[in-house]
Amino acid sequence: MITNGFTYIAVLIFIAAMLVWLQKYTKSKFFDYAPPIVLLYLITMIFCTLKVWDMEATSGAYSALKNNILFAMIFLMLLRCDIRKIIKLGPKMLGGFFAASVSIGIAFIITFVVMKGAIGADAWKPLGALCGSWMGGSGNMIAVQAAFDIGETEMAYALVVDSIDYSIWVMFLLWAINLAPKFNKWTKANTNTLDEVSKRLEEEVKANDAPITFVNIILLLGMSLVVSAFGQNFGASLNGAMPFLDKSTWTVLLITLAGLIGAVTPVGKMAGTTELSNVMLYSVVALLASRASFLELTDAPAWILAGFMILAIHGIILLILAKIFKLDMFTCGVASLANIGGSASAPILAGAYSGALVPVGVLMALMGYVIGTGGGIIVARIMSMFA
Repeated sequence: MITNGFTYIAVLIFIAAMLVWLQKYTKSKFFDYAPPIVLLYLITMIFCTLKVWDMEATSGAYSALKNNILFAMIFLMLLRCDIRKIIKLGPKMLGGFFAASVSIGIAFIITFVVMKGAIGADAWKPLGALCGSWMGGSGNMIAVQAAFDIGETEMAYALVVDSIDYSIWVMFLLWAINLAPKFNKWTKANTNTLDEVSKRLEEEVKANDAPITFVNIILLLGMSLVVSAFGQNFGASLNGAMPFLDKSTWTVLLITLAGLIGAVTPVGKMAGTTELSNVMLYSVVALLASRASFLELTDAPAWILAGFMILAIHGIILLILAKIFKLDMFTCGVASLANIGGSASAPILAGAYSGALVPVGVLMALMGYVIGTGGGIIVARIMSMFA
């Protein structure tokens, strides 16, 4: 069992490296159905389940790196984006986001009605807090918990669901990327605007054929880490002065602002942002999966089942809405994860489609923070009528 934090990080990055290398040099069609990023998530979860590393002993390394690298990655990916072109996706982005939010709310209500005998008639309270998280983020969950004075014992079940069910959902959505062409054909989605914006932004990156140099890499790495550090420090300060947004939300706002400003400066044209941000992307995915064990499926099985039922109903409703309103896979997937995963995972999924579209994931996640608390409270009140 690995107990050393550095060894734990080294193994995670080595797994990612081997998967990327195997895809490039074997050119196997297997990777068309199981992309490296999905295999990374799955293999790392399996290793966690097998207790390859000690969770407590390595928690310090995880805590020290996950958010720091995540925010640095978001900054680097935003350097490749022109927000003026991204804004063109506005109406469809908003529609997809609220379609996901509404479907999540309905899914919670239906699940509570069906499962209240197994999870308890008072489960509407922790489910309401979980709904706040799955419409926004952890800050929204805490806010709903405070609103209904929910005890830690009750919240433990919601936290188990938030951990394991969410992890499986992220893995599923990453895998579903390959189904995008068939999905878009089925919904008859018009992806011309999305494709045009994505293609234009990617072409601009490719048009910059300057070589990736040591100077570029060290400058981009140093800059991204400094922005991540100061963004989190200022985010904490702003949260103390203006607590209507939590620390993570303030941090994401500051990092986003820094990235969008950097994108219109010579820094945004520097070669190496794509490669370095992809290294960080795979590192963050490995870190997230390394704390999710399949053994958690044995904890509170009725609650775990309820969580999967919520996700299934949410997915079915979103499919129906996608068919009716002709939404594409990218919009549905990122909207879903912006609600359920927030700023920790929506940009990752958006970046897996195209690094140029990371701002869409960031913006959707920020909208989730705005509606999460109110949405969780409203859904909880509706569920209480059926208790």
